[in-house]
Amino acid sequence: MQFKSQAVAKPYFIAALCLFVGQIVLGLMAGFEYINGTALFPYLHFNIARMSHTNLLIVWLLMSFMGAAYFVVPDEAQTELYSPKLALATFWIFLLAGALTILGYVTMSYSHLAAITFNALWPTMGRGYLEQPLPTKIGIVLVMLSFLLNLTMTIIRGRKTTIGILLVASMWGVALLYLPAFYFPVDTVKDSYSWWWIVHGWVEGDWELVPASLVGYIMLKTTGVDREVVDKWIYIIGAMAVMSGFLGIGHHYYFIGAPAYWLWIGSIFSALEPVPFLLLIVFAFTTIRNRRRDHPNKAAVLWVQGETIMAFLGAGVLGFIITLAPVQYYAHGTNLTAAHGHLAFFGAYVMISLATISYAMPILRGREANSAAAQRWEMTGFWVMCVSMLVIAASLAAAGLVTIFLQRYTSNPLPFMEVQHKEAVFFWIRELAGLGFFAGLLIYLRSFFVKGDYNYAAYAQQAMSPR
Repeated sequence: MQFKSQAVAKPYFIAALCLFVGQIVLGLMAGFEYINGTALFPYLHFNIARMSHTNLLIVWLLMSFMGAAYFVVPDEAQTELYSPKLALATFWIFLLAGALTILGYVTMSYSHLAAITFNALWPTMGRGYLEQPLPTKIGIVLVMLSFLLNLTMTIIRGRKTTIGILLVASMWGVALLYLPAFYFPVDTVKDSYSWWWIVHGWVEGDWELVPASLVGYIMLKTTGVDREVVDKWIYIIGAMAVMSGFLGIGHHYYFIGAPAYWLWIGSIFSALEPVPFLLLIVFAFTTIRNRRRDHPNKAAVLWVQGETIMAFLGAGVLGFIITLAPVQYYAHGTNLTAAHGHLAFFGAYVMISLATISYAMPILRGREANSAAAQRWEMTGFWVMCVSMLVIAASLAAAGLVTIFLQRYTSNPLPFMEVQHKEAVFFWIRELAGLGFFAGLLIYLRSFFVKGDYNYAAYAQQAMSPR
C-alpha cells in the first residue's frame, strides 16, 4: 500500500460484503414467497422483503464504490487522501443510516414508517428503489457531499489521471442524479420522468463509468500495459456509455404518455447500449493478451474477465432483447425484465465490486496477493456464483416467456393466477439456483480466512520463464 490513507477503504469493503450477505438472504426469502405467498406471513411481507432486498443492493454497491474510490484515487493522484478522518466519519454515518432504515422496514409497517419520518411534510416515499424515508434521503445527500469533497480535494492537489478524474466524475453523477428523489409530482407522467432519470440514469448511464474506470485501473496494475493504451480505451468506452445510456432512457417512456418520438429515440439508442459492454470485453482480453507482467493475484484478473462477459450478457444481450418498442409492448412487466435486472446488476456492478475488493484487500492486509489456497477458494466461489446467476436469469426469462405467450401475445389470454401456477417450476429453479449463489458467496467469503503467504519466489521464477 503506497499511501496510508488508502486504508480507509477497508471498513467500506467489509461492510459492503456483510450487507451483500443480507441482501441475498432477503432475496431468497422473497423468492420463496413467489412459490408460497403465505410462507412468511405475517412475519415478513413480500413487499418488505423485496424492498429490503433492492435497497440493500443499492447501499452495499454504493459502499463498495466509495471504498474503491478511497483506494484508487490517492494512488492515482499520488497523494494522501484529503481527510481520512472525514472518510471514516462518513462511513459510520452511512452505515448507521442504512442499518436504521432496513431495521425500520422489517420492524414496522411502511405507512407507520412514513408517518414518523415526516413523509406527510415532504412526500418522497413509495417509489421502487427510492423507498427510503426522508431523513435517510437527506443523510445520503450529506454523505455523498462529504465523500465528493474528500475526493475532489484529493484530485485538485494531486496528479490528474483519466482513471482518477473519470471515477470522481462518475461519483458526482451518482450524487446529482439522486436529487430527483426529492421531487414527487402528482402527475404520473412527470413522476415517471423523474423516477427513470434516477434509476436508469444510474444503472444504464452514469454507473457504467464506474466499471470502465475500475477495470482500467486493475488492468493497469496487473498487466503492466502503458497508461496511454488504457486511457484510450476508457475514453471510447465512457463516451459510448454516456451517449447510448442517457438517450437510451427513452425506452422507459414508450407507454407512459410521453411523445411518440421516444419510441424511435429509445429504440435506436437502446440498441447501442450493448456496444460499451462489448468494448469492455475487447479491452480487458486484449490488455491481458498483451500484458507485460504476470500478476500473482490471479483471482482479481479472473473477476475482471468474468465481469466483462457477464455484464455483456446481462446488460447487453438481455437488455437488447427486451428494449425495442414492439418487444417491450408485450414484455414490459414480465420476468424477462427481472432476468435482465439480475444478470445485469451482477455482471456490471457486483462483479466489478468484488474484483476491486479482490485486488485491494490483499494490499490493505499487507501483501500483494493472497495465498494460492485462498485464491482457489475465491475462484471456486466465482464459478459457483456465475453459474448460479446464469441459471437464475434463464429461469426468470423462461417464466417471462410463459407470461408473454399465455397472457399477452395470444387471442385467448389465461387468467393471471393460472399463468403464475404454470410458471411455478421456474420459480423453484430460481430459488434452488439462489441457494447455489448463496453457497458461492459463502465460499468466496471463506477465502478471506484461508491462511498462508503467497510463494513469491516460486512466482518470480514462473513469471521469468517464457510463456
